[in-house]
Amino acid sequence: MLTERRRTSALDRVNRPPSAGFTFLWEWIRSVVVALALFFVIRSFFVEAFKIPTGSMEGTLLVGDFLLVNKLVYGAEIPFTGVKLPALRTPARGDVVVFQWPVDKSKNFVKRIVGLPGDTLEMRQGGLVRNGRPQRESYVSHTAPGSDVSDEEFNWQLDYLLSSSAPHKATPLSSVQVASLEASPRYHPSRNNWGPLIVPEGNYFVLGDNRDNSLDSRYWGFVADSLVRGQPLVVYYSYDPDGAVKLDWLTRVRWKRFGEMIQ
Repeated sequence: MLTERRRTSALDRVNRPPSAGFTFLWEWIRSVVVALALFFVIRSFFVEAFKIPTGSMEGTLLVGDFLLVNKLVYGAEIPFTGVKLPALRTPARGDVVVFQWPVDKSKNFVKRIVGLPGDTLEMRQGGLVRNGRPQRESYVSHTAPGSDVSDEEFNWQLDYLLSSSAPHKATPLSSVQVASLEASPRYHPSRNNWGPLIVPEGNYFVLGDNRDNSLDSRYWGFVADSLVRGQPLVVYYSYDPDGAVKLDWLTRVRWKRFGEMIQ
C-alpha cells in the first residue's frame, strides 16, 4: 500500500530539477548546435573564407592571402538545390569574383571580370580592347612581357569570332559561327593576341591581373552566371609560403596585408 510518505517521496523525485552536471551538458550541446547552425547559415548565404593558391592575380592578390568572400551580393545559392537567392546587384566590369571553374566545378577560381554579355573583346600586344576601345588597366601586371605563347587550348575561340566585315558589333551567334569557319585558317590566337570575340548572354569573360601567368578565359572560355559564387571583400590573413621553412604560416606573416580591401 502506497503510504503518504512514499507518495510524497516519489513526487519529489519526479519534480526534482536535473543535476548540475546534466544541466551543464545540455547547455553545452545546445550551444554547439546553435553555433554550427549559425556557421552553416553564414557560410552558405553571407560570407565564406577563400585562400589564394596561385599567382594569377599577383599585383592585387598574393599567394597565401586568405579572403572573406561576400556571397550575398550576386545571390547566394541555397544548399543542395541549385537555386540562387535574388542578387543585390549583377556583376560589373572590373569586379574581382570567385567562381567555380567551368572545366572542373569542384575547384574555385578568383579572377577579374573584363567582359559582360554582348561585349566584344580582343587583345593586341597584351593590351585589352573592349568594344573597339583600348582599356587602361592600372591593376594589371606583366611578369613575362617579352614572351607570347600560342596553344591549342585557344581554339575554342573560333566559335565566337566576329566577322571581319562587322568589327566590334554584336553579330548573332549563328553568324559568328559561320564567320569563324571562314576565318579559322587565318586565325592563330596567342596569349597576348586574340579576338575579337563576343561574350554570349548569361556569361562573363574573366582574366587574371597577372596577365602573363594566369589560366583564365583566354584558355578555357566564358564563365556562366550560375557559376559565380561571390565577391572577395578583404584580406583577413596573409603569409608568404615557403616549403623550406617550418611553420611558415606563423613565421612569414604579412602583417601589412591584414584588413586590405580588394578592388
